[in-house]
Amino acid sequence: MTILRVDEDFNSIRKAGKVVRETLALVESKVKPGVTTAELDAAAEKAIRSLGGEPAFKGYKGYPATICASVNDVVVHGIPTRKRVLAEGDIVGVDVGARKEGFYADAARTFAVGKVSETAFRLMEVTRESLKKGILQAIEGNRLFDISSAIQTYVNRNGFKEVRAFVGHGIGRQLHEPPEVPNWGVKGRGPILKSGLVLAVEPMVNAGTRDVRVLEDGWTAVTADGELSAHFEETIIIARDEAEIIT
Repeated sequence: MTILRVDEDFNSIRKAGKVVRETLALVESKVKPGVTTAELDAAAEKAIRSLGGEPAFKGYKGYPATICASVNDVVVHGIPTRKRVLAEGDIVGVDVGARKEGFYADAARTFAVGKVSETAFRLMEVTRESLKKGILQAIEGNRLFDISSAIQTYVNRNGFKEVRAFVGHGIGRQLHEPPEVPNWGVKGRGPILKSGLVLAVEPMVNAGTRDVRVLEDGWTAVTADGELSAHFEETIIIARDEAEIIT
């Protein structure tokens, strides 16, 4: 059952979104060759706490870090480590979640490390744009899968594949709430969207097969064929004319 938020909730939700947005901006400024994903994680945790928030992921179902740092063929849930040193040409998906005043926000960006290949650049651009296409459909009166269909259509038209093993989600007082928001679907189907619904929309897009596998650590999901993957995410509030992006 979906949960609709009321006016007094939105200020806290926006504050959580601001924490996530500013933390991602800080992390982006630190992405460069020679930096470890553990260093990005430490900077993110410091930023979240300095902004009055709490890391949403750390300890969630046993997850050991503040951010997910997913490099190259890692789709999502890459665990930061001192052993993973970013190199020229890498791409790194950084997923950040924070809790403030009892509410959560969640967002992700994929960053280029120095100069990247044409395929990597296109993959990031298409994934970012597919998120925008999906959010344009996230208005009161539309159907949930209008978001999903817009993402899938744009991704496939550009020669890439949407990941189906993981989906977006509702978000609010819990990090993950109903409904699930898949990145594929048939336009005109799914629940009707209503004002006050808060969603985390997050296309994960692969350069090759959409299939993934999870490594022995139980978290790190990689592309089944070793090709690149990109991830972008925003937390949004559904409204009458256009969604409000809070991250």
